[in-house]
Amino acid sequence: MNHAKPTGQPDTHSKTAREWMKTLIPYRTPNHKRSWFELLITIIPFAALCTAAYFALNVSFLLSFPLTVLAAVFLVRLFIIQHDCGHGAFFKNKKLNDWVGRFIGVFTMAPYDVWRRAHNIHHSASGNLDKRGVGDIDTLTVSEFNALSRFGKFKYRFYRHPFVLFVIGPIFIFIFHYRLPIGFMSAGPKYWISSMGTNAAIALFVGLMIYFIGFVPFLLVYVPIVLLAAAMGVWMFYVQHQFEDAHWDRQEDWEREEAALFGSTHYDLPPVLRWLTGNIGIHHVHHLNSRIPFYRLTEVLRDHPALIEIKRLTFTDSFKCIKLQLWDEKARKLVSFKQAKLAHA
Repeated sequence: MNHAKPTGQPDTHSKTAREWMKTLIPYRTPNHKRSWFELLITIIPFAALCTAAYFALNVSFLLSFPLTVLAAVFLVRLFIIQHDCGHGAFFKNKKLNDWVGRFIGVFTMAPYDVWRRAHNIHHSASGNLDKRGVGDIDTLTVSEFNALSRFGKFKYRFYRHPFVLFVIGPIFIFIFHYRLPIGFMSAGPKYWISSMGTNAAIALFVGLMIYFIGFVPFLLVYVPIVLLAAAMGVWMFYVQHQFEDAHWDRQEDWEREEAALFGSTHYDLPPVLRWLTGNIGIHHVHHLNSRIPFYRLTEVLRDHPALIEIKRLTFTDSFKCIKLQLWDEKARKLVSFKQAKLAHA
């Protein structure tokens, strides 16, 4: 097996990824008071900002829209709580995790049980070149791309275009894709119940909103909130895995712990953005042990500073990831179409 030290991996005092995973076990325990507090300080500002955006709309859309953007950020934070519930990390009680997650799923428009199944598959196969395709962003190797027909290459180039990834993609996923249990259509009634139950709850919520505030205010306030939050969420997910010195292996060389630690970034955001995004930028730690509540991820970095520089990506540097589209198995890095063409000419 290939145990070569991944590019960009700093000195971690000779501790392996598997040893790091064991080190993180004590951080898995959630604090129920803290969890409820985090939920309240997220959902209350979210509701307040939605309300303020509605009233500001009576004055001007230009006054309302900045409040809409802020509300979208808090909706992202709500999604992070839903995400933690899906990992069984937010509360000790499984049923409480599930029902809070399902409740939030109405506002994020992501059916909890369907999303959780796909996301858990992503965690179990992250960085595995032979198990791509569920809960992740489609990524081809250079050789796979070169083997495509001209139309196949066009489709992949279209899919990987930034406008498609961060504008069309989020709209399609959260407005249309999640309305059916795509990928789990024959996996049992649970996923149909999740999708249809969420759809019914969304329809009730939308109906009440339109009844009380009107169709146009709903269209100009809540719809942009959902779409902006979806775009922000997709962006976060993208830069957490689509970076130059990522970590991908074929099944025979793949190790879950190494793929988790070295195949996810530490998206080192400014403190305010880190808080608003629920510390999900500390993604390498999250992937190594997904049972750690999001509010304890900063505690991990405080206690184990060796983890700070592993796969660290700053806000400014993250925009360079947009140009990366293909995994070069020989160079062991993500490259652009142009780089791939020059290297394999």
